[in-house]
Amino acid sequence: MMEAGTALSLRLHTRIPIPINTANSNTLLFQPRFTLSSHSPSSFSAYSYRGPTPKRPFLADWVSQNDDVVRTLPIYVGSASLFAILLNRSLSGIAPVVDAGSSQSRADLLTLGLAVTNILAGLVWLSVKPKSITVVNPRGVECKSLCATLPEVARNELLWVWESLSDATCCRSLVVVYESSCVLQIGFAAESSPGDGDAVSVDANKLMQGSVYQGVMKSGAQSYLANLSLYPGKSELPFLPSNTQAVILQPLGDKGIAIIGGDTIRGFTGSDQVHFNLPFFSHNVISEFVEIFGSYGMRKLG
Repeated sequence: MMEAGTALSLRLHTRIPIPINTANSNTLLFQPRFTLSSHSPSSFSAYSYRGPTPKRPFLADWVSQNDDVVRTLPIYVGSASLFAILLNRSLSGIAPVVDAGSSQSRADLLTLGLAVTNILAGLVWLSVKPKSITVVNPRGVECKSLCATLPEVARNELLWVWESLSDATCCRSLVVVYESSCVLQIGFAAESSPGDGDAVSVDANKLMQGSVYQGVMKSGAQSYLANLSLYPGKSELPFLPSNTQAVILQPLGDKGIAIIGGDTIRGFTGSDQVHFNLPFFSHNVISEFVEIFGSYGMRKLG
């Protein structure tokens, strides 16, 4: 989330303690003062990284830009080698029949095998091509639903988390469920009926009874479904857009879960997964929210 932060940074100023005489004693009290300030964009850039910029090797860059040419190159090389062997055989005056006692024949057999190997390697490279990973547009409707009795401070915190995730990662959907209640559903969601524009609401009780939720709660660790279409548990997340590419299931202690949907296969990086373990997703902070919710009469989303 720090990647999505604004140009603000916290600077702690420690002032020199000033001795203060109290009215009733001669004791000197030292009161350090701490102030909170923000850098302007110009001052913030002054502390930015100024080291050498990493450069990609020219060969690797050329290969990535000419993938099709590189894949067919072994076929051309093998074909040219095969033609050269036959031309040399015909022009050298050697009998076309292979003679095991001839050193030239043995050399021709070796080069012939290498030429055929090159051709076969090129054919394999052409048949096995990696699938290009592209960003998809979520098929669904945008929604923004928070618990009706949510205090303002908690609403601001949840919305800040959503803005940070959507700006810094491929996150396009966020659902937070805690203690059988849907606290937050924001971003893109599946459409309940074609053309009505209403989002599919989260059935927290049904979600918590499913194998996906139970598995995450049992392990107590984050679960990353890098290619959601390959997992049968996708059917337990009907509130997400139908073409959601990747999902992270982040447990919130032992009473809740955060479901983060992305628009790219394997779009969440290792650092993204670490960021999802920041203080907001800790059990203590969520527990504090729930205590506040309870005092306001928390109820489920409709």
